[in-house]
Amino acid sequence: MTLIALVIGFSIVALGALGIISPAKLLGFVRGFDSLAGLYAAAAFRIVLGIALLYAAPVSHMPGLIRILGMVILAAGLVLPFIGLNRFHRIVAWWCSQGLTVIRVWAGFVFAFGLFLVYAVVT
Repeated sequence: MTLIALVIGFSIVALGALGIISPAKLLGFVRGFDSLAGLYAAAAFRIVLGIALLYAAPVSHMPGLIRILGMVILAAGLVLPFIGLNRFHRIVAWWCSQGLTVIRVWAGFVFAFGLFLVYAVVT
């Protein structure tokens, strides 16, 4: 599971880098999730990441924090399908309507979070 958490962490780093370098391409990627299948894919991604973090926590650099993150991310993945497709459309539309500077700032946080995950789960 540590390997899965590491791969997902690097994927998050890559998405953050994409958003910093080319926010328009990141917006295209996000718009690809604006469907029922995208909603379920986003939920599945969170569920897998949450479970991977829970299993990787005991051997990580910060087991308590990684365990809490794993629980929060897992809970978010389990709840996400219940927000409904209409609300999901509105969330995606709102996020995509933000300016490129805001998207870059979000992407910077995503990049930093991904780096943190990679650091925390590398043993």
